[in-house]
Amino acid sequence: MDQKVDKIIEGAKRVFMRYGIKSVNMDDMARHLGISKKTLYLHIKDKEDLVKRTMIDFCANEDREIKGICNLGLNAVDESLEIMKWVSGMLQHMHPSVAFDMEKYHPEVYHDLWTNRQNFIMECIFENLRKGQKEGLYRKDFNADMIAKLYVARVQAMFDQTLFPHDEYNLSDLYTEIFKYHIRGIASSKGVEMLESKQKTKKKS
Repeated sequence: MDQKVDKIIEGAKRVFMRYGIKSVNMDDMARHLGISKKTLYLHIKDKEDLVKRTMIDFCANEDREIKGICNLGLNAVDESLEIMKWVSGMLQHMHPSVAFDMEKYHPEVYHDLWTNRQNFIMECIFENLRKGQKEGLYRKDFNADMIAKLYVARVQAMFDQTLFPHDEYNLSDLYTEIFKYHIRGIASSKGVEMLESKQKTKKKS
């Protein structure tokens, strides 16, 4: 991918994250990017192609960030907290209709990407669960495979407009609640003690 296309993809990603996908047509996108529609179509086939390429780039960046956190050598609780903070921060800059727009208007792109996201998230959560159990920070009496899949289901549910209309619920707040529900459900007494200690430290700072 050449620098011109990189710049278009990066700019389009910011536009979609700010305004959603359905509300932005190719004329709007060219205007936001400060290029002509002719130049945009010289590098991008159509809106479907643009949505696919921007979302692939978005997911790749998310993967890099999360893998980077996982490679820091933190304990399972700290690793979970750092991932939560990063994802929560990212969701603050995501228009709440992005996932809904993709599923309704670009179903093939949505299906392919969500399948990959499911696998990545489940693997990430599963590894964190096993690490936490070995460290004594998570309880031993749960099935890591089942909990990882339940976590993915809860994350998917937060984009359900019937359950959580985006004019009533903030994505970042929803994710934070899901995380608290998750971590409190799996933490051992040692893990809970660590969580509470970090919360007290955070309140003092």
